[in-house]
Amino acid sequence: MKIEQIHHVAYRCKDAKETVNWYVDNLGMDFVLAIAEDRVPSTHEPDPYMHVFLDAGNGNVLAFFELPTKPEMGRDPNTPVWVQHIAFKVKDRETLLAYKERLEKNGIPVLGVTDHSIFHSIYFFDPNGHRIELACPDPEEDAMLAKLDTVKWDMLEEWSRTKRAPKHAEWLHKREFEKA
Repeated sequence: MKIEQIHHVAYRCKDAKETVNWYVDNLGMDFVLAIAEDRVPSTHEPDPYMHVFLDAGNGNVLAFFELPTKPEMGRDPNTPVWVQHIAFKVKDRETLLAYKERLEKNGIPVLGVTDHSIFHSIYFFDPNGHRIELACPDPEEDAMLAKLDTVKWDMLEEWSRTKRAPKHAEWLHKREFEKA
């Protein structure tokens, strides 16, 4: 048995219509489906919801639930805002920079471009407070991924023992940290 792909990823949103419009307008996603019920199908509990689905490209679906009867949504106060995020791949650096310009033109603060060696990213927040990353491949991505592949198990084992960052791949963000 093997998983084929992610069917969809679902997050909570504050307002389904605002969320759909934001993803359509800012990221060019298509709105593909809406489901609304007064009861939750899996648990049968009475709880009205709106469940919306967006096409994130290449068979990937991003979904959101608006839950009007639940307390206001928040974040885990023990998890830094940079940890939980949704990352989308874009074709190339030119596309990444075009998105950065579009987002900033729409009044959305953007962090980056950040150089991760294997890819380059920008970061921003959607209207629900979810952190979004757009990433484009580096021209040397394949060679760097092959290099990382050779040390992944050693790194994991060392981290598991020490809870300290192994140095096997410290080259990865060297260019980014040299900018600082």
